[in-house]
Amino acid sequence: MRRVLAAAVFGRPPSVPGPDPASGDPLRAVIGEILDVSPHVITVGTEEGAEERLVIAPWAKAWRGTELPPADVPVGSRVTMRTRREGRVVEHLWADITRATGVIRSVEGRKDLTVELDCGPHRGRRTVMIPYRATGRLRVRHPYLEPGFLFDAIGVREDGVTKALLPATSQPPYPARSVPPPPPAYGGVQSRISGTVVWSDVFDSGERGAAYPMVERSDAGCPDAEVSCVGLPYLAIGSLLAVHNVCGNRSGNVPIVACGCVAGRFCDRCVECDTGARGRIAELSPAAFVELGGELAKGCFNARVGLG
Repeated sequence: MRRVLAAAVFGRPPSVPGPDPASGDPLRAVIGEILDVSPHVITVGTEEGAEERLVIAPWAKAWRGTELPPADVPVGSRVTMRTRREGRVVEHLWADITRATGVIRSVEGRKDLTVELDCGPHRGRRTVMIPYRATGRLRVRHPYLEPGFLFDAIGVREDGVTKALLPATSQPPYPARSVPPPPPAYGGVQSRISGTVVWSDVFDSGERGAAYPMVERSDAGCPDAEVSCVGLPYLAIGSLLAVHNVCGNRSGNVPIVACGCVAGRFCDRCVECDTGARGRIAELSPAAFVELGGELAKGCFNARVGLG
């Protein structure tokens, strides 16, 4: 209903969720548990209880903490796959991938580190283990492993344990409560605003939605909302966000389903295809991120957003 009313106000037809057909050969995200895999075919069980049998392209890539051949991904792994040709051909899959984003509450350990994160009032707390072999790589880009600073890492979830392996960004140098102020003005909801789009695994499985920083606290039930170093306009839960992936030249409309209060505290840049504008402007579900051409292990793409 909000989308219809917004369209009437701006004098244009109502938009619909999903990828823009003009973006070329459509991408489809398939999420499930591997039941069987060979060098050429993979069978997964979906959340709905169905089985999907897909062809693995000869050029397909796989990631499970590191790159490996798709046929070497263990049976039982939970995978997110990017597919083409009406969703029947797999070209990239990510197994057991997870992302931990939040404010550091505590750090314990000497070799293997245990980090407790505050992921926001609507996402709760999360415990992350950094294996000793990954601590050097993470500390290079996250020098402040101290309470009050932001943390963002990509890794795998094994036996119920979240293992952080790759820094998803260069850690902002300021505490989470000291986000730089946004510019004094912006062009409004009809303008395209540049910045970084990332993903999170806290959405429902298979959901195609976005978390957006500038939603009203009362609308989102989130006391930490309305924070961003980007001059973003206010948008309501249920609005459509038009997202254009500058790196992959793909566009789509994604419904805003949650508050992006933690994402809004990162005033960082994505360097996926160039040095993008500073600040996170949206956080997508894995399915929406993949279908807009994003690669989960890289964590971001440069984007422009507007009202869908």
